[in-house]
Amino acid sequence: MIARAALTAIGAVLTLALPPAPARAERLIVSVSNHRVTVTPNYSGEELVLFGSVEKDATTPSTRNNYDLVVTVAGPPADMVTRRKERKFGIWINTDYRQFLQVPTYLALFANRPFNAIASPDVERRQQLGLNNVLLTQRVGPDYADVVPNDAFRSAFVRLRSEHGLYREDTSAVTFLTPTLFRTGIPLPAEVPIGTYNVEIQLFSGGALVTKTETTFEIVKVGFEQFVATRARQDGLVYGLVTAFMALMTGWMASIVFRKD
Repeated sequence: MIARAALTAIGAVLTLALPPAPARAERLIVSVSNHRVTVTPNYSGEELVLFGSVEKDATTPSTRNNYDLVVTVAGPPADMVTRRKERKFGIWINTDYRQFLQVPTYLALFANRPFNAIASPDVERRQQLGLNNVLLTQRVGPDYADVVPNDAFRSAFVRLRSEHGLYREDTSAVTFLTPTLFRTGIPLPAEVPIGTYNVEIQLFSGGALVTKTETTFEIVKVGFEQFVATRARQDGLVYGLVTAFMALMTGWMASIVFRKD
């Protein structure tokens, strides 16, 4: 009994010593225009719309009226490789490579103004604001780490993904329609990867993170494309047979079209 009483007293002291959890004075209410995007044979890309509002409560400081918003959209993660080519003896050959581990196949960062105007460099790095601050884990020899933004392999990886519209950054994409209502577009290119996309919305005020929330949407293939994609992931043999059959049929049809009388 004495030991139990002592533990209770210690627990009470620790509880009193801990600062109370701060009340969250704002919350974000968000939604996307389409939570399920279907990719068909003639799919050429589209743009979703994210819209939402900042909901205040009685504890919101009366002087807090100006907000900043950062939206991060991350597609399904995957391992990818960036290779370095050099010209030797008149031909281009691979001389080195870097493997990126479970990085987003699609990555977009949107804001209402430049990241360095929203927060300090320390907050930018901590909250991963901007492509230069997003962690992209790499295999560097026996080690695993992220590297500086101007690393040659990292820069090439981001550049190549950006050229295909799969990595992007736009600090004027978020629009505040009123002081608390906002919207932004999420462009999806024709070669957008299928899978679940996570959307994180961060609300800042005075350079500090006030609150954040998340939502998701999904990109799926339908019809024959879905069958081929599923087989490619789950059954390599069937996928190989289907691919070989399609190649034979394509060659056969071409021979008929171009056959001379």
